[in-house]
Amino acid sequence: MKQEKIDPAGAEKNEMRSEYDFTDVKGVRGKYYQAYQQGHTVKIQQEDGTITTQYFTLEDGAVMLEPDVREYFPDSEAVNRALRTLITLVPHKRKPIKRRKAQHAQ
Repeated sequence: MKQEKIDPAGAEKNEMRSEYDFTDVKGVRGKYYQAYQQGHTVKIQQEDGTITTQYFTLEDGAVMLEPDVREYFPDSEAVNRALRTLITLVPHKRKPIKRRKAQHAQ
């Protein structure tokens, strides 16, 4: 006799289990935004009971977009395209002007 394997991954993708009821959940968008920019810690409890701690910060060069800006620039390609357009409008970098120290009247 052949047994049929049940594949939970094959279930309908858009179907939410009945035990997950989010109708009364009221989230706050951006609640942890400022803290996330400063970096955050994730603690993971392993099966053997030990806890692994991982620290995350934004990588060098990473930029956090405000939600209103993100509406217009949904991905890196859009942001880079816009910034390259702006770069063409900005004059080339000039050499800094050396200022003389004010001489005190004696």
